[in-house]
This record gives sequence, C-alpha cells and structure tokens, in this order.
Amino acid sequence: MAEIEMADVLAAGRGSLYAYRVRGLGRSAVVLWIGGEGDEPDQVLALPEADRRRVPVFTTVRQARVYVSRRGRRLAGSEADTLELTRVQHWLEDPVRRRVPSGAVLDAWNFFEDLARGLGEAHRLPQQSPVHDSAYEKLFGGECAEWTPAEQRAVLELITAGVELWNFCPVIVRPCSSIASDSGRIVPRGL
Repeated sequence: MAEIEMADVLAAGRGSLYAYRVRGLGRSAVVLWIGGEGDEPDQVLALPEADRRRVPVFTTVRQARVYVSRRGRRLAGSEADTLELTRVQHWLEDPVRRRVPSGAVLDAWNFFEDLARGLGEAHRLPQQSPVHDSAYEKLFGGECAEWTPAEQRAVLELITAGVELWNFCPVIVRPCSSIASDSGRIVPRGL
C-alpha cells in the first residue's frame, strides 16, 4: 500500500482491519493491523503527520472498535490476537541460556516488519538476507535449535531492532474520534 493511501485506508475501506494487542515491557497497547489485499503486504496502521507517521494506539479493543466504526468501518474479527512481546524481551535478556519462545518470536518478527512498513521506516530494521530467510524458515518450522550462529545473530539483531522500533515509534494515544474532510479525503481531526 503506497504511503499516500494510508490516510485513505479508513475512508476507502481498503484492506481488512484487525485489532492487535501487543504486551511488552516498555509499551503495551492495542494497534490496528491492516491485512494486505492480493499481493500487498500487511501493515500496522500509521497516520501521516507533517514529517512522519504515527501509530494510533488504544488501551482496549473496544476503543479501537469505536474509533474504526466512527470512520464507517468494522473490525474483521471480534477478538484481538495478542503478541506476548514480554516473553520475547525476556528471552533477549539471555538468549544463550533461555529457550527461544518460537511462537512469540515468529509473531514479533512479523509484527515488526508490518510496523516498519506502516511507519514507512523499513530502514529501521536490518536489511534481510538469505541468512534471515533461513532463520525464519527454521523458526516457522519450530526448529530454532538448528539455527547456525549466523542465523541466531541475525534473529537477535532483527528482534532487538524491532523492540526498539515498537518502544520508541511515534504514537497517537486514543486518537480523537471526530473526522473532517480535507480536499475530499477524510482525515482524523486534531492530529
């Protein structure tokens, strides 16, 4: 989805919207996740601001549902999936001695890619290489014990950068619910 289209996601009805709960040590919130259509990749909703994008974050799924509903949309599901980022962060504290929480690390990897895409900041994550691809396939297959040292370093680097991105990305806490028209586009008021 092109950056210019992000502001139109809510108004134009593009992509399915899901509430996604992220529970981490530094930041916990509910975000809106957009399922890509066709070949378009998934991404976390981020709204444009003068010189950057900000992620609308909510305390509850209900708040996210009301926000979306006031823009004429509905969440695709009634429940929110949860990323237990705390488990991943705990593993990062001592990855040599702690068992890899493979499901949580896989979810975190996917979330961080979608977050970076939504923010237009893919450069904040390490550029992925064949080593990343191999590590991801092993992670997906539940074979983390088979990671080579290079694969483990690649995963640790990517997940650490992703945690940093999530903890410090610009957000809009419980964004306003009213909307205004700007040249025919519907945009949130007060952002």
